[in-house]
Amino acid sequence: MNIVIYCSAQNGLDEKYQQLARELGQWIGENGHTLVYGGVKSGLMHVTASAVHEAGGRCVGVIPEMFQLRLDPLCDEVVTTRDLAERKQYMIEHGDVFVVLPGGIGTIDEWISTLCVMTIGNDDPRPIIVANLDGMYDGTIKQLDVLTHSPFARGKSLDRTLIATTPAQLINICAEIQQKIGE
Repeated sequence: MNIVIYCSAQNGLDEKYQQLARELGQWIGENGHTLVYGGVKSGLMHVTASAVHEAGGRCVGVIPEMFQLRLDPLCDEVVTTRDLAERKQYMIEHGDVFVVLPGGIGTIDEWISTLCVMTIGNDDPRPIIVANLDGMYDGTIKQLDVLTHSPFARGKSLDRTLIATTPAQLINICAEIQQKIGE
């Protein structure tokens, strides 16, 4: 299973965010899955990749040319893209499951772009799991809920986003999805 993560590349984040990334990475590696991520050696991207690597998993870094100097040496495979838009497209095309960890505007863009691609023109069943620690994404989740129940939404496909508020809940959702995919 290719698990795409969208998250912060900011260093020096609070330990609770790093612990979340470590626990997810460890679970990915221990379960033989592949991490597909932004490929830079910083922030939660690197923390997750380190945990995947230490647990014996595989890491695919998808990195725009402009970030090549920040390439994470933990990548087992490197996919170089022209820009952020091409990186996002590659990640959407190659993901089986998408996990949104804490991050900034780029993380929200990746989440919403993935959701948009999955809902327009088809009813793509791949899940998006959002780690909503400390209510970080409450506003975005509320907006998606309002949109889902509005006349502007096409079907109910927007509610494919699964919300986890703790690291344990995130891992449990991942395990449930793994079990469903394996059936």
